[in-house]
Amino acid sequence: MNHHYYQESQEDLPSNPSSFDFYFREHHFKFHTDDGVFSKKYIDYGSFALLKSFEPNSLDGPILDMGAGYGPIGIVLSKLYMKSLYLCEINERAYQLILKNILENQNSDIYPFHSNLYEALDSKLKFASIVTNPPIRAGKAVVYAIYDGAYDRLLPKGELWVVIQKKQGAPSSKEYLTNLFGNCSIVDRDRGYYILKCIKD
Repeated sequence: MNHHYYQESQEDLPSNPSSFDFYFREHHFKFHTDDGVFSKKYIDYGSFALLKSFEPNSLDGPILDMGAGYGPIGIVLSKLYMKSLYLCEINERAYQLILKNILENQNSDIYPFHSNLYEALDSKLKFASIVTNPPIRAGKAVVYAIYDGAYDRLLPKGELWVVIQKKQGAPSSKEYLTNLFGNCSIVDRDRGYYILKCIKD
């Protein structure tokens, strides 16, 4: 059976746990990972590029990491900015690793959800920012559902931050997001990755 990190269950895939250290802006993090999750051995460069570029806005509201994997983006942002962080992840094994990594890195005010996209979140919950390194291999329909859901879940003037490689559809994502939000800027280009930002009017 083929296993993909964007699938909900990895129960028939043998566990092969590991961990690594990550240093970012004078902070030390330790992340536990396993087979069947995205970027098991290190933080992928796209997530790293997003972390380097992201800046929180001044809105009084939490941040959501959509498609959080084992939690590196959300956990790092929680530590850096001391804001409420919500993490949504469909992969059960990755979700269990989020729980472990929250404890390992002593994060507070962070709320993980085992969720298919936004389904497990209270529909009344709105965010100041949503960040995503979308699961490209899950297909365009899933990626665009993340974008559509973000528009509905952001506060007025809230921001969606996306990292996506040019060769994996950054130009078409920018076009789609521009039509959806009425704006989409390229914050940075880094080794073929685009950092896109949209602001909800």
